[in-house]
Amino acid sequence: MTERMDDCVAQIGILSYPGCQLAAVHGLTDLFRIATEWTDVEPGRFIRVTHWAVVETEGEAAVTCVHDTHPGPPHGLDHIIVPPSIVMPEHMETRPPTALWLTDWHDEGTRICSVCAGAFVLAQSGLIDGRRVTTHWAFAQELAARFPSLDVADEQMILDDGDIITAGGILAWTDLGLTLVERMLGPSVMLATARFLIVDPPRRSQRPFAPFVPRFDHGDERVLRVQHHIHAHAAEHQTLAALAQRAGLADRTFLRRFSKATGLKPIEYVQNVRIAKARAALETTARNVDQIAWQVGYTDAAAFRKVFHRLTRLTPQEYRRRFGTGRPLHPA
Repeated sequence: MTERMDDCVAQIGILSYPGCQLAAVHGLTDLFRIATEWTDVEPGRFIRVTHWAVVETEGEAAVTCVHDTHPGPPHGLDHIIVPPSIVMPEHMETRPPTALWLTDWHDEGTRICSVCAGAFVLAQSGLIDGRRVTTHWAFAQELAARFPSLDVADEQMILDDGDIITAGGILAWTDLGLTLVERMLGPSVMLATARFLIVDPPRRSQRPFAPFVPRFDHGDERVLRVQHHIHAHAAEHQTLAALAQRAGLADRTFLRRFSKATGLKPIEYVQNVRIAKARAALETTARNVDQIAWQVGYTDAAAFRKVFHRLTRLTPQEYRRRFGTGRPLHPA
């Protein structure tokens, strides 16, 4: 008997590729099931998890669904996860259709996630060109060398860039899974899932205020195009006219459609993206506040402090004291 799809909390696809870590593929599948069956989630609610792999049929290769926890109507995917590899990156085998499959789903508004060496598969798609990403510390140098446009931050466990999420260590799939559970079902369900699994919850879940979680599933392709540009170039000067031109819309039309799709005006959206990046820098680096302000796109540190306080209700210094790692992971 198939479940009603209107009881589905989210649909998550896991990409299975040659040499990928099966513990992550099946562990994430179990984690999402535990989140709905062993916690206080409303009975009947479920997370649909599908596994995808390259399958050849009559000489044609395509990424195909090979497992479905809740068979039913055609698939829509809210998140795709590229799991770790258990072979060294230089021996990883990926198939040509994989990159196109990832970019096609990303264009539809799906968040793309990678864990550990899965970042190499994600990088081949071009989706993280120019982005700050993380991977296993042992693979960071090779990832940076193979894809020089990337800003590889191997010291971080989770880097959330809105439409792209990368996780570091080979077992960081638990951190990623719990982070997604928190987004979909809230912090109490995430904590209950972590307790059942006897693992530590992701550190960010204990923040007294919600992180910026942008919407990508609104269906407006022109707005989505601009969102992707903002996340990839947050520190650059962004004007309404330039963003409207990128969307191919008149200024007023763009402003109306962007606000409707995201719930924020373009300038508010840019501010939220920049402050999210500033929070990450305050948590994990020794850079002073003025340096961070410049890094995320503010030439006026006073203006940065004002926006930061408005969005977080904390000064940058208070935020660092409360959420910093205790020791800098980057030099000043």
